[in-house]
Amino acid sequence: MNVFSRGQKGKLTDLGVGSSFSVDLDVNAPGFAVDVSCFGLDNADKLADDRYMVFYNQLASPGEAVRLTLGSPARFSVNLDALPPSIAKLVFVAAIDGAQTMRALGSSSLTLGGALRFPWSGADFGDEKAVIVAEIYRRDGQWRFGAVGQGFNGGLSALLKHFGGTEAAPVRGAAPASLQPAPAAPKISLSKVTLEKRGDKVSLDKRAGAGFGRIHVNLNWNRSGMASAPPPQAPQKGGLLGRLSGVVNDAMANKRRSGGIDLDLGCMFELSDGRKGLVQALGNAWGDYERAPFIKLDADDRTGASTNGENLFINGDQFAQIRRAIIFSFIYEGVPNWSATDGVVTIAVPNQAPIEVRLDGGGNQMMCAIAMIENQGGQLQVTKMTDYFEQQGQTSAHEMMDRRFNFGLRWKTGRKD
Repeated sequence: MNVFSRGQKGKLTDLGVGSSFSVDLDVNAPGFAVDVSCFGLDNADKLADDRYMVFYNQLASPGEAVRLTLGSPARFSVNLDALPPSIAKLVFVAAIDGAQTMRALGSSSLTLGGALRFPWSGADFGDEKAVIVAEIYRRDGQWRFGAVGQGFNGGLSALLKHFGGTEAAPVRGAAPASLQPAPAAPKISLSKVTLEKRGDKVSLDKRAGAGFGRIHVNLNWNRSGMASAPPPQAPQKGGLLGRLSGVVNDAMANKRRSGGIDLDLGCMFELSDGRKGLVQALGNAWGDYERAPFIKLDADDRTGASTNGENLFINGDQFAQIRRAIIFSFIYEGVPNWSATDGVVTIAVPNQAPIEVRLDGGGNQMMCAIAMIENQGGQLQVTKMTDYFEQQGQTSAHEMMDRRFNFGLRWKTGRKD
């Protein structure tokens, strides 16, 4: 693999890169958040079409020319053939969300497929809040790559302005204004809601004449540097059985030793008719999106290596059928405590600002109740919980969590296999 330094350029054809490839941004930001983005620019280096800014609030451009998969590293899947002639350059940037500056970053890198790697770190910068990492641009009919590594004063909003875009003003509450395309001055919502303290909450209204759509709950965490971390101590089997779910679980039975961090995502739910249960991989209680409980867990990552993390989907068009859901996670293997995970849950509701909850507390407890999603008179209310639980005697951490939130499920031993 070629290793590029700042300022180095090369034709994609000379690097053996075709029209479809991935760009991975691995940003080492200990203890704080960094947002990565891709700007699709015209020949004047301006964002002439807001649909070609790909970031946490807009994960794909038209035709899937650029798609962002958030994780560690973050991955941009690029198909140059799907770009219109008006897009002459793709610029990959990273911006800090918070009080830190670029100098606080550790060793980071951008990797283009299997062809090249561009390493950089906070030592290359000062008090900048953002960095233009690299660009892929068209010149003389050929696509080329350039390693930029240029610090930028100001965060993502300032970068948007630098490239000729303008930020849409937020509306009442947490939800941002809708994207408002305008050829001369695109309007882009950069709003993101972070629930900082336990008990912080935000309410979202349904869009006029519609439900909440497909609600995406993503759990992700930092996998770097943890391969040698000792696995957590397995509790005695306690398991659980929801009256409706059929089977569920004991955490840690017959663990698979992947060597990486493996967190499992799930939820306990209560429907509007009083039925209760849970959705999680242990016990194969995957749920159902189209029928009750209108909550479905995506495939479980048994290795802990997937950069997509763990994903849960809630049918927001059937939200009237749901009274409440506790989103929870537990450490399946690979790390001794929550502080080592740098975990974050993002709740993405279509056409609303994404809601972020960080797992920023706890000790060596195995279970964390992360957030409560409630139906409050038709509004979707999200409350940060971050309550941590551990097994007490023969009572599992799952059951301790159940008691705390008064779901009243019945429990017996279960497992993934």
